[in-house]
Amino acid sequence: MIETTQVEGFEALRLSSEEGLTATFLPGAGMLGVSLRDGEQELLGQRHGLATYLRDARTMALPLLHPWANRLSRDAFEVAGQQVRIADGAAGLHRDGNGLPMHGLLAGRPEWIVERDGTAGGEAADAGGAAFGATFDYGAHPELLASFPFPHMLRIEVALHARTLRLTTTLTATGDVPVPVAYGFHPYLRLPDTPRERWQVELPALRHLQLDARSIPTGAAEQEPASVHLLGDRAFDDAYDGVEPGTRFAVGDGTRRIELRFEQGFAAAQVFAPLSEPVVCFEPMTAPTDALVSGNGLRLVEPGERDVSAFSLTVA
Repeated sequence: MIETTQVEGFEALRLSSEEGLTATFLPGAGMLGVSLRDGEQELLGQRHGLATYLRDARTMALPLLHPWANRLSRDAFEVAGQQVRIADGAAGLHRDGNGLPMHGLLAGRPEWIVERDGTAGGEAADAGGAAFGATFDYGAHPELLASFPFPHMLRIEVALHARTLRLTTTLTATGDVPVPVAYGFHPYLRLPDTPRERWQVELPALRHLQLDARSIPTGAAEQEPASVHLLGDRAFDDAYDGVEPGTRFAVGDGTRRIELRFEQGFAAAQVFAPLSEPVVCFEPMTAPTDALVSGNGLRLVEPGERDVSAFSLTVA
């Protein structure tokens, strides 16, 4: 089932399953996934709220990070044969505490066009689930091209079936230059019934990237085995690459378990669990932090071609 509703003055699309899961998205606020509920319980951290997200690009719930996820080490660089300069005060720009460009340029952008013609859904819709698609024409916005000069179209398909929410993102290069692919998503997961210190975090075997004082990869890394951690008083802000399709991360409390599965195209991850709030994030990223500058793990979409990435959240 899918219905149109309102969230803080924005038109919202709410998908519901017979198994009690609901997911709500705001196309007019950057395709923000604003809510994921199991019955009446909210599983996404609302943090500073929607108004702050729209004003300051301070992430919440389940946002898209585009055209880069996490940080860039500098404002000017060359990538895919193009000179890039991100001007201070550029459209959509947010900076971290060190002044580095953070989480892309599309936070809260209203120009997403929702598909209402029945083309969305795929297997989920065929199986009786709910789905919709939305597109954003990046190349139609000169103010965005000024900081990322790569025309392209984004399409996000959202599908909910049973206890699984799946997001599939297609990037199509619409200009005459290749498009570097470095976007991601930032789901803030929470277990409302249990204190943070009693959450159990499951991490797969991964390559752990060493970060400098600015949280930028240094180039050094070490392989880590799969592990299970009682969160306790531990904080995470850790970067990984070499993530294979099918890789799973999870957080549980013995009653409920939320699993994030890297389905396709997301080859890097950030695990974030601050001490200051009860959330844990398993962030699917198409490339490691700073890949637009370093080139590490960065893939290109040639003109007229497309790139597809997908991840899912399953609540058990």
